[in-house]
Amino acid sequence: MHRIGIGSDIHRLVEGRRLVLGGVEISHERGLLGHSDGDSLTHALCDALLGAAGLGDIGSHFSDRDPEYAGVDSMALLGRVMEMLAERGYRVENADATIHAERPRMKPYIPAMRARLAEALGIEPERVNLKAKTAEGLGAVGRGEAIAADAVVLIAASTAE
Repeated sequence: MHRIGIGSDIHRLVEGRRLVLGGVEISHERGLLGHSDGDSLTHALCDALLGAAGLGDIGSHFSDRDPEYAGVDSMALLGRVMEMLAERGYRVENADATIHAERPRMKPYIPAMRARLAEALGIEPERVNLKAKTAEGLGAVGRGEAIAADAVVLIAASTAE
């Protein structure tokens, strides 16, 4: 059995924070505001995985009101999501994601993000596709106020049902 999930996330860019996307630190004068490290790409991927498995969303498992998750590395959250999927007999087949950011340019960071996410998902980097798009000056992303991400995943039952 195969299941598809979709996820989306957006975080505001602010002074005094590191910019982390896909578990990779990116050189930029501002970072993403969030209860965790604000990694909108990894959060979108977590939501896609949870949705594919019928397990709700990231907020229902890792509340932004819980002090345990204050400043947490989003890759640790992704690791826990992967454990939840494994406990239910699912494995990841592939992931496809889009980063929406006016600045900085993402192209130099995409190979490192693909490698880091593939390792966390337990798949080859070739099965993780990442794209980056600008918003052509439109909306919060286009004004450089935020970075958003969308993700789609395909998971499969790793055991016979």
